[in-house]
Parts: sequence; C-alpha cells; structure tokens
Amino acid sequence: MPRLLPHRADYAELPRSWRRDVLAGVTVGVVALPLALAFGISSGVGAAAGLITAVVAGLVAAVFGGSHVQVSGPTGAMAVVLAPIVAQHGLASIALVTVVAGLVVLTAGITGLGRAVTFIPWPVIEGFTLGIAMIIFLQQVPAAFAQQAPAGERTLPAAITVIAQADWTSAAKTLGVVAVVALLMIALPRLHRAIPESLTAVIVVTLLVSILHIPVAAIGELPSHLPAPLLPHADLGALRTLLGAALAIAALSAIESLLSARVAATMSPTGPYDPDRELVGQGLASVASGVFGGMPATGAIARTAVNVRSGARTRVAAIVHSLVLLGVVYLATGPVSTIPLAALAGVLMVTSFRMISAGTVRKILRSTRSDALTFVLTAVVTVCFDLIEAVEIGIVVAA
Repeated sequence: MPRLLPHRADYAELPRSWRRDVLAGVTVGVVALPLALAFGISSGVGAAAGLITAVVAGLVAAVFGGSHVQVSGPTGAMAVVLAPIVAQHGLASIALVTVVAGLVVLTAGITGLGRAVTFIPWPVIEGFTLGIAMIIFLQQVPAAFAQQAPAGERTLPAAITVIAQADWTSAAKTLGVVAVVALLMIALPRLHRAIPESLTAVIVVTLLVSILHIPVAAIGELPSHLPAPLLPHADLGALRTLLGAALAIAALSAIESLLSARVAATMSPTGPYDPDRELVGQGLASVASGVFGGMPATGAIARTAVNVRSGARTRVAAIVHSLVLLGVVYLATGPVSTIPLAALAGVLMVTSFRMISAGTVRKILRSTRSDALTFVLTAVVTVCFDLIEAVEIGIVVAA
C-alpha cells in the first residue's frame, strides 16, 4: 500500500526543474482549455462539466497517479462512450456512473491489475484508436452543419442524416467557421511550433464572429466558480441499471490511462511509471470529478505529449495545468462563453485526424493477415457498434 500513495520522491527533481515545470504546465493548460470544453460538449454532458473535469481530475490524478508527467482530463474516447449513456439514461446519471467507475478503477489499482493492459495486442489498440478518431470526427458533423444530432441514432447514421437534411443557408456559416479553424490549426505550427494553435484558432474565430455579427450558436453561460461537492444519490435500482455503463467506462479509463502513461515513459527521461498507482490515481480522479459535477477522466495522450515536449519533469507541471484552468473558471468564463460551438467542432475534427498515424496503419496492414484483420475488425466494430465490444472482439480474434 505505501507505494500506491504520494511520497517525497515524486518531487525529487523539483529544485532543478521547477521553472520548466511551471512553463510546461501553463503551456498544457492553454492547449487543454479548448479540448476540455469541446469534449464536454461532444459527450453531451456540457462544456462546464468538461472544464470542471480538467481542473479537479487533472489535479487529483497529478498528485496520486503513477506517472510523473501524465496529464489527465476529459478525452475523446470517454466522450464517445458517454454520449449514448447520456442519451439513454439522462444527464442526472453521469455523476453516479462517474463515481462508480472511479471506484472500480481504484479497486483494480489496489488489487494489482494495472499490468494487465500489457497483454492487449498492438493491432487492437491501433484499431481502437482509429475507430475513436472516426467517431470523434462524425460526432462533430451536427455542430458543423448547425443542427442537433438526431436522438437515439448511432454516430454514423446520425451524421449521414444531418448531411442529408442540411439547411445550407445556416450550414454555410458554421462550415466557414470550421474551415477557418482547421486552416489556422494546420498553418500556425508551420509559422512557429510554440504557438498554441487550437487556442489561437478559437480566439481568432470568436473575434471574427463577434466583429462580423455572424449568427452562429455559442457555448453559452458557464459557472464562474466550482460547484460545491455533492455525493450522487444512489438507490439499488439505479445502481443495477447503470452498473454495465460504469464497468465500460472503468475499462476504458484504465486502458487509455495506462497506454498514455506507457507512451509518456518512453518519451520522458523521468523513468518508468507504476501502473497500479496510476489506476489508483485515475480512480480517485474520477470519483472527485463526479462529486464536483464533472465527467470520468483518463490520461490524455496528446496533452501528456505536449507536457513532455515542453520540458516537464515532475507532477508540478500537471498541477499547474489544472490551476491555469481553475483561473479560467474564476476569471474568464464571460469571454469563454462566447466561443462558437462550430469552432470547437473544428478543433476536434483536426484533432481526430492527428490521432491517426498513416505510417502505423500501413505497417499493420503490411505485417500479417491476422494483424491486418484484427486491426480492421476492431476499427469497424468501434465505429459501428460499441468501444468495449470492439476491444473484446479484437482480443478474441488476435488470440
């Protein structure tokens, strides 16, 4: 048990690296802001929940997790899993599902199941990632076409329905916003790698929409403070109904967090990570997020990579990232509430393309027929059916 708890050795590098850690934390906070808002909206839980999750879960996971450089918060995969749960069980169910999923992940960490993720085959993981990227892109189609997603439909048929029934007069404005965001996100890194392209693109588009009085939907009102912690009401019937959803969320949280921590360990000179402690940290993070009205959290590979590239060496960087976002909650919710929904859709569409590595896809398809079949099948099942089913089927086929 003592190795699963925070200790002084976590901050051994701090006297030598605190400046780099603070700078890396500020950089990741800037990158995380539009993503937290976008993933909150994409999941159906709302922008405020995405922001609260990034603050609360990001802070708890940074202190208690098993990686020195991991950054946690709302992610695309979790948004994909949550959207049908919100549609089926309603928004009120999310707090309970989040807390129960967090307790499951916490138990997995305490009982030593963290190393199990190493047995998931590589083609399954890559097929899963490709499928998630496709779903994230398809989920943004309604916002890009100025429409609401059809209730009760899966992501792919819902996107097709939205395009078929589009009102092109309204859609032209929102598609223009998406196009400008995408162009800026592609062009800005070529000018200078230090420019936070997603935040800069969102700011530029928000100013243009405001100055030109373009009638597009915005995020709307956000809370100017963190809500008071509140334990979700749990009766036996609700628990029985939501247990399957909570287990699916817990499985996804564990898999994504451990994969992200493993990638971070190969990128950073800070040494290996502790998989069991990582699950303990992620479990506590989701419990805390649910109590404050957020959504389930996982380790975020893209934000973790930015953290490492920015020079982070200790957990202070991820802690600073959460404090930067907390400052946004208390000081800047007014300007943030005017951000167009189509701008966040554009950010996620570009992000979904960046999740896919063409070189990795080619490598898997050219390796063996069994790897190629496992990869394709996992991706197709992820898009057409269910994420957890996709991983299960992929592992069975690989075996």
